[in-house]
Amino acid sequence: MHELSLAENMLQIIEDTAAEQGFTEVKTVWVEVGQLSCVEKDALRFCFSVVVDGTIAQHAKLEIIDVAGRAWCEHCACEITVSAYYDVCPGCGANTIKVIRGEEMRIRELEVE
Repeated sequence: MHELSLAENMLQIIEDTAAEQGFTEVKTVWVEVGQLSCVEKDALRFCFSVVVDGTIAQHAKLEIIDVAGRAWCEHCACEITVSAYYDVCPGCGANTIKVIRGEEMRIRELEVE
């Protein structure tokens, strides 16, 4: 379950940012999760709640923002939406697509006190 290490990394980023900026409590964490990132959102929510227990983010609400998968079709030179790496271009049917978005996971915003 890599969601546990992802949640631990998120907490480390939050704690490092708190040390830099001087806040003492996190109320909400907005995180962008790409559709192609292989992150199980329910598992991430659970792991986050376990990892932040007893920390400055112990009462934080985790808000997950879905990021659609996007790819570039090298055959017809157009940008398309994809839901899996093996998708084909809906315009030309070619399988020569290159993923350009949807693999990422990043903390977008923190609501703090």
